[in-house]
Amino acid sequence: MFKQVLPLSLIISLRFFGLFIVLPVISVYTLSLPGATPQIVGIVVGGYAITQMIFQIPFGAMSDTLGRKGTIITGLLIFAIGSILCAISTDILTLLLGRFLQGAGAIGAVITAMISDLVKEEQRPKAMAIMGGMIGMSFALAMGFGPLIAGYSSIQTLFWITAILPIISIYIIVKMVPDAPKVTHTYHNNSKYEFLLKNEIIKMNITNFLQKGLMTFAFMIIPIILTKTFGWTLADLWKVYVPALFAGIFSMGPAAMLAEKKGKYKEVLLAGIFLFGLSYFLIGTSSSQLSFLVGVIVFFIGFNVHEPIMQSLTVKYAKVNEKGKVLGVFNSFGYAGTFLGGLIGGFSLYEVDGSVMTSLSDISMIIVFVSIIWFLLILQLPNPAKTKNAYIAIENMNEKNYTALDSLSGTEEWYINNTEKLLIVKYDNTKTSEESIRELLNLK
Repeated sequence: MFKQVLPLSLIISLRFFGLFIVLPVISVYTLSLPGATPQIVGIVVGGYAITQMIFQIPFGAMSDTLGRKGTIITGLLIFAIGSILCAISTDILTLLLGRFLQGAGAIGAVITAMISDLVKEEQRPKAMAIMGGMIGMSFALAMGFGPLIAGYSSIQTLFWITAILPIISIYIIVKMVPDAPKVTHTYHNNSKYEFLLKNEIIKMNITNFLQKGLMTFAFMIIPIILTKTFGWTLADLWKVYVPALFAGIFSMGPAAMLAEKKGKYKEVLLAGIFLFGLSYFLIGTSSSQLSFLVGVIVFFIGFNVHEPIMQSLTVKYAKVNEKGKVLGVFNSFGYAGTFLGGLIGGFSLYEVDGSVMTSLSDISMIIVFVSIIWFLLILQLPNPAKTKNAYIAIENMNEKNYTALDSLSGTEEWYINNTEKLLIVKYDNTKTSEESIRELLNLK
């Protein structure tokens, strides 16, 4: 499994690293360009997310017809072109166009779909956890390297680095990623859109929306406050982002272990939400530079607690034939939050000087209130049940018997792998067993 998952996870993490590495400094840089306003700055910070959201479905459809690899390479090339535009931009409109193009190469859902193609169904949660962990690591590393490189070189250097990364990724996918197997599935499902109304998936979509929105808002305000209110330079920003880097890295491991090994997914989500609320409380009520910096570090710990498990947990609530659609919608909610977080940040911080702290206090208290509601919402989220899969040969079976599985307590879903001629039944092993399933189907 690792040979298939690691190269694809590396590709998506390099792409996110390219997006994340500019986030710590881009709001301050954008303000220095002619014609910049806080509102436009907010759109530049989160603009890539709106095109990500728009192009998720077209890229997914293209991957079904043209193939996963070709679609991923196309998206990486678009991302590289957008990064080059950002690097050579000398005005706000060119930078904005580059940011939109960076987002237009929307390959996240395609990579997720390819991972699903390459690994067995019961290995997919672990594969998603690996991918989530590498994305979280890319976020943490970008926090440390972004301000350091921008401070001692320039933000244009960051964009050139971002343009090189997709070229490296193309090499990886051509040389290291195997072709997906030709597997055909026939599914038993009541409705193609039933997942949209599933309570657990709705809550995860809301979680992704809020988490990504708060992240973008944080990157909108943190560098502006530090440079405009506390007198920092771009070269000084590493003093907060490097501690955030190490705090984030050290928080990811225990969080992922509690979730994946102990099944404490909900508890990890709640811990992250608590840290989000606490961080904005500290940021909004800070009367000193130290308390503001503590709030910033607490925020990044909360984000890195969440990031490794988000996709893994979401797919646990989805049926096997819904995983692509579920993650597509899930990612769209996240990108919508990213865009709106930047947009709201821009409209909220209309005065970029010392008086911004007054409005920041009000905004932070609203975020704390939203975090409380969010915490109560996730408090009702059940941890995913432990399930097993039964693999049953279908050579001499009557397909009419399969529907009896719908009435068997503990059966979560069943589907047919036509290529391998297997009936695959996912079941809750606390409610039923493979023996009971075989007895129901009149098998020994």
